[in-house]
Amino acid sequence: MDFILLVFLIALLIGLSKGGFGGPVPVSLITPLLSQIMPTSQAVGLVLPLLIIGDWIALRIYWRQWDIRYIKQMLPFAVIGVILGGALLLLLADSKQDLLLRRILGAFTLVFVLYKVGSDSLKNVKYEPRNWHGYVAGWASGFGSALANVGAPPYTAYMLLQDVSPTIFMGTTTLFFAIVNLLKLPITLLSSNVLNLHLLASIIWVVPVIPVGSWLGRRFVQRVNPKIFERMMLVLLFGMSIYMLFAPGK
Repeated sequence: MDFILLVFLIALLIGLSKGGFGGPVPVSLITPLLSQIMPTSQAVGLVLPLLIIGDWIALRIYWRQWDIRYIKQMLPFAVIGVILGGALLLLLADSKQDLLLRRILGAFTLVFVLYKVGSDSLKNVKYEPRNWHGYVAGWASGFGSALANVGAPPYTAYMLLQDVSPTIFMGTTTLFFAIVNLLKLPITLLSSNVLNLHLLASIIWVVPVIPVGSWLGRRFVQRVNPKIFERMMLVLLFGMSIYMLFAPGK
C-alpha cells in the first residue's frame, strides 16, 4: 500500500510540475522519494517513463513557445553529458553500488536546494553572455539528468541569466528536457538494474494521474501561492538530501 500511495504521489508531482506549478522542484523530489523504498538506480529508471509522458503533456501546453537558439546551443553538449552520466549510472547499478549512488543523489539534491534558495539573486547579476556558459550548462544538465534525474539546476541557472520571457523560459525548458529524457531511455533499457520492465508494467495504472496533475497545476498557478508550495518542497528536499548523505547503508 505504501508503494501504491508513493507512486500516485509521484505521478501527481510530475503533473503539477509539467503544468507549471512549482517549476522543477516537485520533479526533483520524486527520485529521492522512490529511493527510500527501492534501489536508487531502479528509482531513477522507473521515474523516467513517467517523466517522458509528462514531457509530452507539457509540450502540448507550451508548443512552439520556445527559443530554439538555446536548444541548439546546449543540446550537443547535453548529449555528451547524457552518455557519460548514463554510463556511470549503469556502472554503479550493475556493480551494486547503491549506497554510493544514494550519496551522489543526496549531494545533487542538496546542491539543488542551495541553488533554489539563492536563485533570486541571479536575476540581479550583471551578466555578460558567453557561448561556453551554455555548453557547460548543457553538459551538466545532461549528466545530472542521466545519472539521477537532477539536471535542472545548471540549466535553470543559465537560463535565468538570459533575457527571455517566463513563457519562453518554460517552453524552452520543456523542449530541452523532453529531448534529454528521450535520449536517456535507450541507456536505461540496457540494464534491468536500472529500468525493471516488470515493475514498470505494475504501475501503468498511474499514467492517467499525470494529466490530471498537469490540469491541477495550471489551476493552482492562478489560485495558490506557488512560493509557499515551493518552500514546503524545499524543506522536504533538504531533509531528504541530508538523510541520503549521512544515513548508514542498508
